[in-house]
Amino acid sequence: MHEHVHHRNGSGHLRPLVWGLVVTFAFALVEAVGGWLSGSLALLGDAGHMATDALALALGAVAALLAQKPADRQLSYGWGRAEVLAAVANAIFMLAIIVAIGFAAINRLQAPQPVRGDMVMLIAAIGLLVNVLVAWILHRGEQTLNIRGALLHVMGDLLGSVAALVAGAVIHFTGWTPIDPLLSLLICVLILVSSVRLLRDSVDVLMERVPRELSLPVVGKALLAVEGVRSVHDLHIWRLDSRTVSLSAHIVVDDLQAWPGVLERLRQTLIRRFDIDHITLQPEPLGDHRHVEIVDRVSGRAASGRAASGRAGD
Repeated sequence: MHEHVHHRNGSGHLRPLVWGLVVTFAFALVEAVGGWLSGSLALLGDAGHMATDALALALGAVAALLAQKPADRQLSYGWGRAEVLAAVANAIFMLAIIVAIGFAAINRLQAPQPVRGDMVMLIAAIGLLVNVLVAWILHRGEQTLNIRGALLHVMGDLLGSVAALVAGAVIHFTGWTPIDPLLSLLICVLILVSSVRLLRDSVDVLMERVPRELSLPVVGKALLAVEGVRSVHDLHIWRLDSRTVSLSAHIVVDDLQAWPGVLERLRQTLIRRFDIDHITLQPEPLGDHRHVEIVDRVSGRAASGRAASGRAGD
């Protein structure tokens, strides 16, 4: 007998990516045209940076669109992990950008170059406003790993605009050019922390790790405490995608006739206490386990007979 309770939240995370993509790409075009007309390499370089962010947003938007596709015969769980793959790609892409900026900053410290502080301030001020707008749009959306990956790029640009604004002001008023690469290195360190965390969370999903906010033994004990449950084994908890936490387990009960009521109590416990709503539970009669050894996956210990129930005093 197999009971399956399944509930999924609505998407609602494609629109922020599309709006972010439109705003970012539009500003990149404006900067590119302005740089070509004025002959400013600074504008053209910043346009290229914004274009990479637009690419990251486009990747996220395509992944979010794929995630809305229903399950089929080949992908029985659906396309939800396309967003996780996009988050991994964005995190790796951002790490590559950090390395490139770091090397450029070190070279600039060793061989300083003249910088027009007034032009840097103007570009940084406009870029800061644009990035604040895009970050606000993304922050209002559902915080999936995919959105976090896209937001990481935008926050990198936002911090870069702040650093450029400060550096431009210092250079304009004091002429001290090393401030530019020094602030760039500081921003690289800040973005590196977020990139590594995003990559770690994405790999957790791909490796089907128990979500970090949950504890397998705690969930197992909560299931054991439900009336009518004698033992829990083969307990697994993992994420299907950024939003859906799944659980499967074998539940030993005294009487299979009472399973519907036990199932409902288990379901309510998992939803209310742990927000787990994709549940697969397999009931097993107690008689099948009276004289065989059972490995309790919750505690990691072997037990036999009635002691396998995991309840004190049994």
